[in-house]
Amino acid sequence: MTKPISTPNMPPEQNRGQRADSTQDTRLQWFREARFGLFIHWGLYSIPAGIWKDKQLSNEGDMQIGEWIMRHMRIPVKEYAPLSKQFNPVKFDAKAWVALAKAAGQKYITITAKHHDGFCMFKSNYTDYNIVDGTPFGRDVCKELADECAKEGLKMCFYYSQTQDWHHPGGLGNDWDYTFSQASFDEYIETYVKPQVTELLTNYGPIGLIWFDTPYDMALHHSESLMNLVHELQPSCLVSGRIGNNQGDYASAGDNKVPEDIMSNGDFETPATINDTWGYKSLDHNWKSTKTLIHHLVDIVSKNGNYLLNIGPDAEGGIPQPSADHLREMGKWLIVNGEAIYGCGAGNVQGVAGLRSTRKKDTLFLHLFDIPEDGKVRITLDETVSSASLLMDGLLLPFQQNDRNLILLLPVEGLDKIDTVVKLEFE
Repeated sequence: MTKPISTPNMPPEQNRGQRADSTQDTRLQWFREARFGLFIHWGLYSIPAGIWKDKQLSNEGDMQIGEWIMRHMRIPVKEYAPLSKQFNPVKFDAKAWVALAKAAGQKYITITAKHHDGFCMFKSNYTDYNIVDGTPFGRDVCKELADECAKEGLKMCFYYSQTQDWHHPGGLGNDWDYTFSQASFDEYIETYVKPQVTELLTNYGPIGLIWFDTPYDMALHHSESLMNLVHELQPSCLVSGRIGNNQGDYASAGDNKVPEDIMSNGDFETPATINDTWGYKSLDHNWKSTKTLIHHLVDIVSKNGNYLLNIGPDAEGGIPQPSADHLREMGKWLIVNGEAIYGCGAGNVQGVAGLRSTRKKDTLFLHLFDIPEDGKVRITLDETVSSASLLMDGLLLPFQQNDRNLILLLPVEGLDKIDTVVKLEFE
């Protein structure tokens, strides 16, 4: 029998494990402080870049995603695998990539160590189908990134596709070359996935998290044993909720999904694209605006989440200029307003149109996406405000508070066109 795979997107929420674990909060401390990370989808799929034998990937729905070209076009392994002999990303520069993440205000980097096409972007002793042994480039980009992250104080993290592997006969997803077997899949987890995860957690220094994905056909014992392996090798390493079966240290929202409300299962992360695809696709120029990206970041943090924003480098290792430009613009906003993002969680003003709130201990930040026409911000609070000021320059704002009703008066000029942040402190 074959094993069908439906869609790359996950359900709206992937719950984290609810089992008692006294170390989970300790592991999550850096994650809650960071709030903003860089996702990198990079692999052999950057060579076809959305086009195979003059046929373009669809521009609609799930079929447009660049890194899924092998499956969407049902490319045989014997035709796809030789792309490794062409992969020579001479423009790759770990120092420049980490510098871009820092300029964007991002605190961690998650790169696709192995995506669904099965090609490994790290040196592995369990397959030659990797960037060191199988390409003319011959360098371990994961090692170079890990070393640079360590120098610059960013957390290094790995994406690893634990179920789908269209190159390996034991993995899921390739029903045009292989026939699915549960026994083969079980063996694949034990003799290939776990050893490779061990390599990633042994050879690259301290790792912030392992980002598993698409947990199709993962039985509970698969998820539990893999999560236990991660925590045994590196007790401080987080495991994403997409390991499946309600395991993981934090939840994963659906791709590009911003929850409507605060999620009941606590800490979560939204993975998101700057254009429409994850892996590089030469014809995708549908770039989100910097304003939209900042609003998504704020909205997610206001609900106790992290924003993992993706870039898709091209086959030479170059980062698309619009991606770099938007990231740097976000970084400039964060230089001024980062106090209202880093280490913050949900504020106690929720459900007000055009307004989000984040909070850090006894300080509440109001994020004004829309400025009222009369310049007056009206909210309801249970606490007594002692001072109100603009975060951008410290300007004190006049305010009135009667019982639970607070009215703030904004200045006529000099407000942030993307998000004006008001800082409230309490008696």
